[in-house]
Amino acid sequence: MADFIASAQRTIQMEADAVQLLSSRIDSSFVTACETILSCQGRVIVTGMGKSGHIGSKIAATLASTGTPAFFVHPGEASHGDLGMITKADIVIAISNSGNTSEIVTLIPLIIRLGIPLISMTGDHQSQLAKAACANLDVSVDAEACPLNLAPTTSTTATLAMGDALAIALLEARKFSAEDFAFSHPGGALGRRLLLTVKDIMHQGDQMPSVMAHQSLQDALVEMTQKGFGMTSVMSNDNKLTGIFTDGDLRRIFELKVDIVNTPISEVMTTNPKTIHQNTLAAEALTLMEKSSITALIVADDNNYPRGVIHLHDVLRAGVV
Repeated sequence: MADFIASAQRTIQMEADAVQLLSSRIDSSFVTACETILSCQGRVIVTGMGKSGHIGSKIAATLASTGTPAFFVHPGEASHGDLGMITKADIVIAISNSGNTSEIVTLIPLIIRLGIPLISMTGDHQSQLAKAACANLDVSVDAEACPLNLAPTTSTTATLAMGDALAIALLEARKFSAEDFAFSHPGGALGRRLLLTVKDIMHQGDQMPSVMAHQSLQDALVEMTQKGFGMTSVMSNDNKLTGIFTDGDLRRIFELKVDIVNTPISEVMTTNPKTIHQNTLAAEALTLMEKSSITALIVADDNNYPRGVIHLHDVLRAGVV
């Protein structure tokens, strides 16, 4: 009977060892590759055949999403018209484990004729591709995880890791920020977490529950009921935030038998309430509400003037999770 666990563990160990060995190969060629890409005025064109092509597509996608404009061109299609997508301002990263893949080798004289810098990722530094490149990134492996040493396994994993190393080195050199990343990923929860601010989803104007400090507890309860946030802000005579009154405060004062008609809200409110700035990310508002076990936050400016209110449901509806 096949030992599936032993086979899987052997594969993972072989690939992990291959990736670990890459660290010792990060040398002047890697630096040249990074500097060449950073000086590029156009795009990075990644190309590769077969499994190397699939890895190339992933590397191109990673580069593009981390600040380096890039896309993948199939070498076979490049020889039949798609080479026109490549301009003299671009750079080519060609991936071939052998370094002698015919579809890749065919492109070398055309790339040289265009005067385009060529960066290679190969497993053979003596190959045609490696010799033609201004920088060769060594992704050689001792053996494939495939027991037949045929199916690209360890070699593709090593190539992918080298591509990630290149992308992250460039990201750091460009000082690429989380906000920059968000603009490349506006869709889905990731984009919303990194782009959506409190201002985008807060309630303001007549929607914001608010009473003056001298008004009665009864007035506050009416305001809370009408606005439906389970709380109301309490304002001073100069319209600054002085406190908050919530459903929780209401439950606490029930046992005290407070006169709701004649008691000023200032006597039962919570002072120094937690607030948030309108330019803060909605994701940070969610974190603050969860940490404080509250469901609403008053949005206030630097001078403590209320600008709106944000509820937990607003953040959840926006998909910031």
